[in-house]
Amino acid sequence: MKISYNWLKQYISPIPSPEETSKILTSIGLEVESLEEFESVKGGLKGIVVGEVLTCVKHPNADKLSVTTVNLGNGAPVQVVCGAPNVRAGQKVPVATVGTVLYNGDESFTIKKSKIRDEVSEGMICAEDEIGLGHSHDGILILDPSAIPGTPASEYFKVESDFVMEIGLTPNRIDAASHFGVARDLAAYLAQSQKVELKFPDLSRFKSDNNSLSIPVEVLNHEACIRYSGITISGVEIKSSPEWLKNRLNAIGLKSINNVVDITNFVLHETGQPLHAFDADEISGNKVVVRTLAEGTHFTTLDEAVRKLSSEDLMICNANEGMCIAGVFGGARSGVKNETKNIFLESACFSPVHVRKTARRHMLNTDSSFRFERGSDPNITIPALKRAALLIKELAGGSISSGVVDVYPSPVADFEVNLSFANVSRLIGQEIEKEKIKKILASLDIKIIEETSTDLKLHVAPYRVDVRREADVIEEILRIYGYNNIQIGETVHSSLSYINKPDKDKVVNLVSDLLSSNGFLEIMSNSLTKSAYYEQEAKADKQLVRISNPLSSDLNAMRKNLLFGALESLIYNINRKNANLRLYEFGNTYLLTEKLSENPHDKYFEESHLALLLSGDKHEANWNSPSSPSNFYQLKAFTELILKRLGFNTEALKMATTQSGYFSEGLDINLNNKTLVSFGKVSKDHCNRFDIKQDVWFADFNFDFVMKELKKHTTRFVGLPKYPEVKRDLSMVLEKTVTFDEIRNASLKAEKKLLKNIVLFDVYEGDKIAAGKKSYAISFILRDDEKTLTDQQIEKIMGNIAHMLEKETGAQIRS
Repeated sequence: MKISYNWLKQYISPIPSPEETSKILTSIGLEVESLEEFESVKGGLKGIVVGEVLTCVKHPNADKLSVTTVNLGNGAPVQVVCGAPNVRAGQKVPVATVGTVLYNGDESFTIKKSKIRDEVSEGMICAEDEIGLGHSHDGILILDPSAIPGTPASEYFKVESDFVMEIGLTPNRIDAASHFGVARDLAAYLAQSQKVELKFPDLSRFKSDNNSLSIPVEVLNHEACIRYSGITISGVEIKSSPEWLKNRLNAIGLKSINNVVDITNFVLHETGQPLHAFDADEISGNKVVVRTLAEGTHFTTLDEAVRKLSSEDLMICNANEGMCIAGVFGGARSGVKNETKNIFLESACFSPVHVRKTARRHMLNTDSSFRFERGSDPNITIPALKRAALLIKELAGGSISSGVVDVYPSPVADFEVNLSFANVSRLIGQEIEKEKIKKILASLDIKIIEETSTDLKLHVAPYRVDVRREADVIEEILRIYGYNNIQIGETVHSSLSYINKPDKDKVVNLVSDLLSSNGFLEIMSNSLTKSAYYEQEAKADKQLVRISNPLSSDLNAMRKNLLFGALESLIYNINRKNANLRLYEFGNTYLLTEKLSENPHDKYFEESHLALLLSGDKHEANWNSPSSPSNFYQLKAFTELILKRLGFNTEALKMATTQSGYFSEGLDINLNNKTLVSFGKVSKDHCNRFDIKQDVWFADFNFDFVMKELKKHTTRFVGLPKYPEVKRDLSMVLEKTVTFDEIRNASLKAEKKLLKNIVLFDVYEGDKIAAGKKSYAISFILRDDEKTLTDQQIEKIMGNIAHMLEKETGAQIRS
């Protein structure tokens, strides 16, 4: 939010320098992110003065140039070569002296002493577009004959210089979303050390001139429209705004439109109260009705877009149709036009919830909706209306042709807060004098209704929507008292905390380091997602946690998995020519269960997951290593790597064909009949929804289950083996249906103590063995931790293993 220093100082006196004001505002919670100088004319016309053309003769060496002598009011005249056809002796003109910088948009150039066709030129007689005062380049700008030579052009043209502060306004401080709101906060701080006058614009001159144009107002939805005020002004003249008003708006980045619209924008940024001016002659039936319209009604807004209304959208209507989306955006027909003569001026207070829903529904974000969404002041509607009416009467003529119409059936009461002096000291950590507290409260417009030796009963005005509790009031006291005035204590208070093992944060960091060192990049996706992703899954759709007041249709549900966020990141990178990716993400997923419970929270289930995604090539191709695409076995290797690093015995885990509907092929790794991780190839249907043409491999760890199982793990030290291990190989022919898992189980059944590892190192299927058969070559690693194995022991063990394999799997041992 931009705040003009010149504008601000109209409401507070005295006011510190712009730099000091910025520091104070930052210290009291209105952080000034930048302070920039603003000039109503770029460059401020520095170096340009009023000159008098004394002589003007034709250039001896150029038909279209003139040689002039110009009095600059500082001594001897200077010679200036001029190419304008309208230059004459006796004229008063703007002259850019040597060293002056002139601007043309973002470009600039410096006036230098030079020779033009052998004639010396010490300056430049300027046209209006050359100094930023207009767009004409037909000739030089001729000034009033009374202009005094040597007068700075900035003084002659009354160029305004200002400082603009960019304030990073937090959502809770909508009371400071105006110049007067900022002045009010600044005055509260300054009042603690000096006498300060806070001045709201004088409204004593306001009165109704006649009652010639009375437009009644009917509010049919008091929940959405808390207060509605209006007035008519007749006989106005729509024209350009005066320079002072243009400068005020330009300083904060607003373009001037016309005098009436500019006034409504001015009052909005002055008081924080949005206004809307209607062409009164376009109000059919001479009546304003605040109501909703039928679902699907078409309405054309100011931007000429045709919008389909919801039955929940509050509208400002005439007797026949809608004129404006209340608190959000005006209509194309009812707005102020150049031909407008009569105005109905609106000042209202709308429900933040209704405005927010409507603005999000139509994807609109305006200055008005910004304020109404956060809560506007119901007590400022009439003062803002009177302020705007007086300005319109002053700048656009006409007369106030009705009394103020004010529909306010249920006035908003002040917030009541009880404040304990003891709690002030306890929360702030330092005792503040009671009189100081009361002085701060008074400066913040917080009224003391009752007072005892220990407590205060307070009334807080409705414009402070964020001050409703005792803690909020204490924060306000601290803000104005000054955070830097709180002393740092000499004692340190600490407590020991017990963390259940394993520490989840440490486990997450361990896995993150492992994956990052293997070329993975961490992503963080939004927990809010599209419900449309799950519409094709009946069960998933029922389990979906929907947002009742979504920001948009793209963020209208809580994510049920991490897959779709990863696919969004993948296609974002693919579209930017970065197709070879390894991604991982830790995040929560959310489900709606069918559990019956009196506690509504029991219906919702939240679970922590870890996702891996591989896509594209394993690595970039180079001269000695061709590229190869990511595949299932690469993903399986990374999946098992994580489990091994966390201490899981991967050989003891059970694998089965995945039950997940997100994969076209894949496996589940199960432990105790529960899925620990699912991984595989993402189905084409899901890839096509994101326009992803390449294969995508995805793994989904149930991280809550991982953490639960880690609690059962114990870590103990095992020394290095003292005795050597022995490797023996067996080749066998098996039925194709026999799995390696069956071979391993049978081998361990034959020798459990000394058999340390089993490795499959070769598989053959072909015409050299019988149909339906396959050949396995397997290494068996043997070791005794107490002594060296003898040949007799080894042969006996291998014989037992061979016999068990023949018995259990029907293997034909070949060697």
